[in-house]
Amino acid sequence: MALVRWFPGREIDRFRREIDRMFEEFFGEDRFPALGVQEGIGFPLLDVYDAGDKIVVKAELPGVSKDDIEITVRENELVIKGEKKKEEEVKEDNYYYSERSFGKFVRSIRLPVQIKPDEVKAKFKNGVLEIELPKIEEARPKEIKVEVEE
Repeated sequence: MALVRWFPGREIDRFRREIDRMFEEFFGEDRFPALGVQEGIGFPLLDVYDAGDKIVVKAELPGVSKDDIEITVRENELVIKGEKKKEEEVKEDNYYYSERSFGKFVRSIRLPVQIKPDEVKAKFKNGVLEIELPKIEEARPKEIKVEVEE
């Protein structure tokens, strides 16, 4: 009689990898380009972190004017839209290299907690947009002291 060994963990891991592959194929940039790089220059790079009573989002927007940025907050979603415009028009014949990109961009992120949309503040300095999103009271962490029983 042959001894058959079955390792359920290995099978579950193989199943998870197969599901991940199917989702990557289905939601890939070829099929849904709006989920990847948007038209024009693409997404700004972001840092999103918890600062206690607020969520802070920092976006790199070099070469973008403050007047060309639009910020929208709905429930727990933040949307940053904008446009990086060309400063001057140069004929393509005169270029040695053209690596800079220009155009419209959109970045939408889900916030990890509910925030107070009326109290959101944004600052723009040296090409970095900083958005402060105050948390609602229920979303703030509360410290609970442990008492010792004697």
